Amino acid sequence: MNVAIVGASGAVGQELMKVLDDLNFPVDNLTLFGSKRSAGRSYSFRGKDCVVKELCHNDDFRGIDIAFVSAGGSTSKEFASTITKYGTLMIDNSSAFRMDKDVPLVVPEVNGADAFNTPRRIIANPNCTTILMVVALKAIADISPIKRVHVASYQAASGAGAAAMDELVKQYAQIAAGEAPTVEKFAYQLAYNLIPHIDVFTDNGYTKEEMKMHNETRKIMHSDDISVSATCVRVPVLRAHSESVWVETESPVSPEEAREALAKADGVVVVDNPAEKAYPMPLDASGKDPVYVGRIRRDIANPNGLTFWLSGDQIRKGAALNAVQIAQYILNNS
Repeated sequence: MNVAIVGASGAVGQELMKVLDDLNFPVDNLTLFGSKRSAGRSYSFRGKDCVVKELCHNDDFRGIDIAFVSAGGSTSKEFASTITKYGTLMIDNSSAFRMDKDVPLVVPEVNGADAFNTPRRIIANPNCTTILMVVALKAIADISPIKRVHVASYQAASGAGAAAMDELVKQYAQIAAGEAPTVEKFAYQLAYNLIPHIDVFTDNGYTKEEMKMHNETRKIMHSDDISVSATCVRVPVLRAHSESVWVETESPVSPEEAREALAKADGVVVVDNPAEKAYPMPLDASGKDPVYVGRIRRDIANPNGLTFWLSGDQIRKGAALNAVQIAQYILNNS
């Protein structure tokens, strides 16, 4: 396969290279693209040096089979036709095309078959919080259809990119040294704080991040009957998101049934032994592939309710890993 990464110098771009190697994805040639600022940088991949090329409107994508694109929504929209012009499959990590009817939104463990319906040669990678949640929801929905979901997300600095991670580390060091912390990537200081605000607010009082969880979950799970109400919070964690999830099903699902189904689910690892203080935490999920699920219990406020906690690496399963798994699914099922 001739593979390209657009946005190679960013946090997700760098993780894409790691994931391609970790999964032994069949790459004959890897071409890296970036902004004018990133052009000329060199990265090693499987013993070879790959130099970042400036992304331009030209024929650079001729002969490239798959392009993993993680350079922001405006770049994805501007360059989509350039990337796909000669048949390249564009797997896009931005929000640019997620809700377009002619672009599949794919999490392989949930709706992998959708990846074969690509009239525009574009597949959208869902929002990180949505990916982590639907991997777990699929196991429960297979027992009983889901009516509604309430979720509170606890999102790490990694969700805002490598510079945001660096800023969090810097803030802790500055505060320890008695200095005023640098605040550039977030609305407020993140160190020793929580910020209940991710993305911009919409007219209904929810942020775009929260509405993504509502809209994307329905599209991925092929159900307009599922309602998702989310509150997304930025937390002073370096990497890996967590979510507290309340699920209402059409018929009751016991914790035992849910635990068994989740333990068998692709991409899920159950860590659920409160007596031994065993439950998912972002520290343990960082750098790992699975979605870790625990604290599985009956919702005492709803007879058809179930609640659980999950943690997963935002940069891996929430972005780079899911994108490569989409490509893997296509190759394995073609």
